Amino acid sequence: MQKILIVEDEEKIARFVELELTHEGYAVEKATDGRRGLELAEQGGFDLLLLDIMLPGISGIEILRRVRRESDVPVIMLTARDAVMDKVSGLDMGADDYITKPFAIEELLARIRVTLRNHKPAEKTAAGVLSCKGVTLDADRFKVACGGVPVELTAKEFALLQTLLQNKNIVMSRNTLLENVWGYDYVGETNIVDVYVRYLRQKIDEKFGVKLISTVRGVGYVVKED
Repeated sequence: MQKILIVEDEEKIARFVELELTHEGYAVEKATDGRRGLELAEQGGFDLLLLDIMLPGISGIEILRRVRRESDVPVIMLTARDAVMDKVSGLDMGADDYITKPFAIEELLARIRVTLRNHKPAEKTAAGVLSCKGVTLDADRFKVACGGVPVELTAKEFALLQTLLQNKNIVMSRNTLLENVWGYDYVGETNIVDVYVRYLRQKIDEKFGVKLISTVRGVGYVVKED
């Protein structure tokens, strides 16, 4: 049974969502303030988090930031605020999706199903680590390093690098990367893959003087062993 954590300070909404999720066959825990939500999230064991942004104690964005230090658990931001910068902040911090209150429960349930379906556990080597050219990615601990030096990545940067390393020496088209990292139903700028490859190059290739990600003109990107 998949387990979902709801962190929502409006108790009527939290209870309503809890009942609907329980009816759908999910196990549910809930918290009505940020500190308790963070405590539960850091304990782990959840398949998905529903986080409100405006919470007493600690904001949903701060909970997300702390969770992303150690985990790639799927996160859907649940909030009444629809300002563009709120959405951008959540997604840049590693949220998988964003839904604005008031919402139809059918839409929320659909988004949960899609997010859980798209969350694929890493394919690991015997040592549990993917590596190439001195860059190592540990999916269990949500850590990346180059030459032993930690590299701080957002969840989407991590997922993109993980996908490229899992398909080492295979040219990945932009559409394939988009489907694997952002989901087949992603709606947004089509150049998002190029933007995030640039982020990875700034944090790894340029900073450490390696050429990890190569461009194949007209096709996509590849990570190659020398």
